[in-house]
Amino acid sequence: MDEMEHLNPKDLEEVFRAIKETKGQAKFIAGCTNVIPNMRAGVISPELLIDLSGLEDLAHIREENGSIAIGALTTISEVAASGLIRNQSPILSSAAGSLGNPLTRNRATIGGNLADASPAADMAPPLLAMEASVHTERTGGRGRKISLDKFFIGPHQTVLEDDEIITQITFSKPKDPANGSYIKLGLRDSMAISVASVAVMLEMEGKVCRKGRVALGSVAPTPIRAYHTEQRLEQGEIDGNTVEECSAIVQKEIFPISDIRATDKYRNSITSVLLKRAILQVLDGGER
Repeated sequence: MDEMEHLNPKDLEEVFRAIKETKGQAKFIAGCTNVIPNMRAGVISPELLIDLSGLEDLAHIREENGSIAIGALTTISEVAASGLIRNQSPILSSAAGSLGNPLTRNRATIGGNLADASPAADMAPPLLAMEASVHTERTGGRGRKISLDKFFIGPHQTVLEDDEIITQITFSKPKDPANGSYIKLGLRDSMAISVASVAVMLEMEGKVCRKGRVALGSVAPTPIRAYHTEQRLEQGEIDGNTVEECSAIVQKEIFPISDIRATDKYRNSITSVLLKRAILQVLDGGER
């Protein structure tokens, strides 16, 4: 790695001043679980590293006006350990607990996991299923709220501008947090990078699905929502035929690739299996 400058800003004003001076050649860091490996591999070579870890206001988990707000610098370990998250989003708690190993979870941040925009980002499927939004700040106070399903635009690509940082992630408190399931398949165990992952949230009235949300990881260029599958879930009662039809529909919504972890055909097949398991798990009582 070439020599570069390093900045530890005390507030967002200092962050944006530095961004302006480097004209887009700066890179944000916090846990460094993605940035440092990418620098070593020569994927990125920024002129300035801006360490956001000192911005304490961006590390929080709290309830705000009927929503749950998670600061971008909140570590994955903090998300996994949070009683509020366990109560209001068991699927997010489950995903956080399965990300990497304890050392990685202690360093990696939820904002960094989303900003890296890996197709296999562990936090993305449950947050997509929870219809989460990303909140940002930019120079000149031009922050915005971005629906997470509009946030990813390609592998390791997001809608964020060079002078824009994630400040927090929010989602509305679900009517029944237990009516969800998150399943991740890795090569060795759940801590490995996922071969495929599925998150499901259902709002049920008896056997009738009033609202269904399905999100997937590692089976497309970005984490995605399975909109056609959701529409089928919302057509009335969920029975065995519904589950089988959804498992067939979802295969037409994904665009998996072959890599060292799995072939595209395997990912296509296993996604169908995982979705079926996730739906049945919700009907059987949800995430525990």
